[in-house]
Amino acid sequence: MKPWGWLPLLLQLGLMWPLGALSEPRLRVFVVPHSHMDVGWLHTVQESMQVYVTNVYNSVVEELTLEKKRRFIAVEQEYFRLWWDGIASDGQKSQVRQLVAEGRLEFVLGGQVMHDEAVTHFDDQILQLTEGHGFLYETFGVRPQFSWQVDPFGASSTTPTLFALAGFNAHVISRIDYNLKEAMQDTRELQFVWRGSRSLSVQQEIFTHVLDQFGYCSEGFNWDGEAIFPGTSPNDMYLQMQIPVTKDNIQIFTSLLVRNALTRATWFRTPHVLWPWGCDRQFFNASLQFTNMDIVMDYINSHSLEFNLSVEYATLGDYFLAVHSDQVSWQVRDHRDFLPYSLDMHHAWTGFYASRSGLKGLARRASSLLYAGESMFTRYVLLAPHRFLNPAWGLQQLQQLRWAVSEVQHHDAITGTHVPRVGDMFVEHLSTGMEGVHNLMSYIIQDRFPAHSGPEPGGHFVVVYNPLAWTVTTIITLTVDFLKVSITDESGRPVLAQVQPSKEMPSAYDLYVLTTIPGLSYRHYSIRPSRSSQEKTGEPEPFVAKTMQFGGRLRRSARQVGGNLVPVNNDCYIVFLDLDTNLMHSVWERQSNRKVYMTQQFMEYHVKSDVWKGSVSDNYVFTPSGAAEPAWEAVRMEIVEGPLVTEIRQYFYRKVNDSEPTFAIYSRLARSPQGSDGELLCHRIEQEYRVGPLELNREAILRTSTKLNTGRVLYSDNNGYQMQRRPYRDYKSNTIARNYYPMVQSAFIQSRRSRLVLLSEQAHGVSSQGNGQVEVMLHRRVVNNDPGNMVVDLTLNDTSVVQPVLWLLLGSRALTSGLRQRSRLALQHRPVVMLREINEIAPRGSGSRQQEAVTLPPSIHLQILSIPGWKYSSNHTEHLRTLQKDRKHEPKADLRRVLLRLQHLYEVDQDPVLSRPVTVNLRVTCPSRVLLRHL
Repeated sequence: MKPWGWLPLLLQLGLMWPLGALSEPRLRVFVVPHSHMDVGWLHTVQESMQVYVTNVYNSVVEELTLEKKRRFIAVEQEYFRLWWDGIASDGQKSQVRQLVAEGRLEFVLGGQVMHDEAVTHFDDQILQLTEGHGFLYETFGVRPQFSWQVDPFGASSTTPTLFALAGFNAHVISRIDYNLKEAMQDTRELQFVWRGSRSLSVQQEIFTHVLDQFGYCSEGFNWDGEAIFPGTSPNDMYLQMQIPVTKDNIQIFTSLLVRNALTRATWFRTPHVLWPWGCDRQFFNASLQFTNMDIVMDYINSHSLEFNLSVEYATLGDYFLAVHSDQVSWQVRDHRDFLPYSLDMHHAWTGFYASRSGLKGLARRASSLLYAGESMFTRYVLLAPHRFLNPAWGLQQLQQLRWAVSEVQHHDAITGTHVPRVGDMFVEHLSTGMEGVHNLMSYIIQDRFPAHSGPEPGGHFVVVYNPLAWTVTTIITLTVDFLKVSITDESGRPVLAQVQPSKEMPSAYDLYVLTTIPGLSYRHYSIRPSRSSQEKTGEPEPFVAKTMQFGGRLRRSARQVGGNLVPVNNDCYIVFLDLDTNLMHSVWERQSNRKVYMTQQFMEYHVKSDVWKGSVSDNYVFTPSGAAEPAWEAVRMEIVEGPLVTEIRQYFYRKVNDSEPTFAIYSRLARSPQGSDGELLCHRIEQEYRVGPLELNREAILRTSTKLNTGRVLYSDNNGYQMQRRPYRDYKSNTIARNYYPMVQSAFIQSRRSRLVLLSEQAHGVSSQGNGQVEVMLHRRVVNNDPGNMVVDLTLNDTSVVQPVLWLLLGSRALTSGLRQRSRLALQHRPVVMLREINEIAPRGSGSRQQEAVTLPPSIHLQILSIPGWKYSSNHTEHLRTLQKDRKHEPKADLRRVLLRLQHLYEVDQDPVLSRPVTVNLRVTCPSRVLLRHL
């Protein structure tokens, strides 16, 4: 570069800020050192700790201690906690405390991970943030003030809302759509005030900074090379290493930094430049980093008037303090999000919405189990004697699953954008944590509801726990190995039930049991094989459902449609099935007395595999070769009808002669007895799918086509928190993929009179590619020859069979608005069913003990009820005083402090009644005085 190559940029800056007398530099460049540490991507957590993370913290602490002008921001708490608890010496811990107190080491974001923003649920975002922030406050008495969400693939409007609620002062993001970022740079709108919630609006707004096109990395200033992982050639450590700074080359580095800073300055409204210094896995040799950068920065500052800028090491706190001191009036952004994210016109990062579908399902099941375990444990510890369970052990089981669920929210975890062995790590951590919480719940059940052996051994003792804070009427499903069964409740009364051949296990039976359970309460049942006939015993047996089978129908042979319909109904819907096609034909919604023509089928997008012939799909990117094509040639159907449930089983065969179906839909309509609280149960069509294994380079969708006039407008949720309007947009390239959006928990399409709602058990991609259509991407299997992906095994050759669940709600806008929120929670937090052998011997002196039920108003959700296990005083001054003492003994967890969080379910103007503010009297809602004393 020529010595004065940055002069045109200086002229631009002069127009923005009047030059005046050059007694001091016009531009302040804030160099923010950081290391981006993925909590599982190309390497496991253990590998990363061994290879570079430990060295990052060891060397950074040492270098900051040696030179007071240096700074560093620490982000992911999972890594820091592992280093702090298992590696750091007492001397290092003392140094860290001093650095934090002086503001030279700053914790930003502060969650366990840098969570994904597209496919995570906001309950889990809060969990991982609570876990990380709790550790930081307990250890240092500080809470993070700034976010650092610089790598998630798109930005949700839920995240700034949560960060504002958490007390953050500023929010930093980076990955937004390429053309939008270019436009915002040109108009200097990369900084704004974001009101992420339409309902909370100005009450919870946050100053937001979008990193410019250079992102969070600083090319050309990495002097510590590449971390060497097992199996990597030692020569690779020099690939990214810069030559040391010397007198002979100092101007090369100086020119690079100055020109880059001046370029950035033209995109912002204040003379302060945020200059992130670092990238993935950097600063594992902080001595090399700081020693070289010190030279560059000293040279620039010695010529600051010449360059018209100064540089300084900084934290985010330093930078935002300077920005806000200028008192600029900032643009306000509403609740719209920055999804989807496209890197360029050919690469829409919408494939990860459905990548590793099995992991996405496991992560959400683990989260739901944790939610149930937390409230069950809390009420057990505080409200009942616990003679047979050590509460400290119980808390340990919950903490293990909290850690695993937090970990999988990482932006390369639940997204499915990691290598297979890292995926195995996530599954192992989740499975181990779930096993521990299952054991904990079993111990609680064993203490509360002993399963005494009866006169006839065999059978099961079933305990059903409702984790929601309102009464739930639903049907639970059990698998038994006997057709003749006797089932009774806790009072010995026969229970309404239905038995039928299992859809998945030919030698077993599905037992459906109707149950009504008050909030945070239990029901328990005894299930035994029936030894005698009904006539001899006089006891009613569950109804055995009858099965009607229909022959296979070829996809192309149906000349007539709708001429031969068979109805399946309950009190809310009549589903008409077309026997000419074996597909759904239409649904009659009884309350509004409207019939909606609706059909469903499995389709697939075909994708290319050769990167040298065009764009390809991968873990992140969705790039279809064309429109979706039907993925089946024949479909077979069964209808299994009973008094409680009618199940429609549709089996889709890829080829006519295939012996096993590739796809299946199991649709269930439930009937609830008159007078029971079964509104939610009645107003849903439950669907479970079987998808896979897929052929190579296929992306499988379920397309639901209706005759609703929707104008190709879709509504999908941000993280289960609020809905976003998604109009179909035409693009010059890649239009199909760029009209895909994340569906974490719900989506809907609507006409003027009717709305079709889809509720999901896990995250998927969703789109409306045609008028009256909605399609959900359920599974992906893509492989390509991209050299960068192949060398690290970043592939998606997913041969699994997945079984996702959707619930369909159909009705007027008013009806579905009232039902959608509670229905999604009924799906997310279904009753937990626990089985024990009846011939187990109960502990002596134990007996069944019921707790008082909890019932919240219909618009309020008990978001969390837990014992966090905090070890610090709730008095801030006292806690800081304790931290200053030399503690010889680790404090014990306080098992008497409870975390209670309530959520209003309805947005402003969503429902004329349910959207209203609510006052909750906890003494009425939670009548147990012992619990209230600890809230």
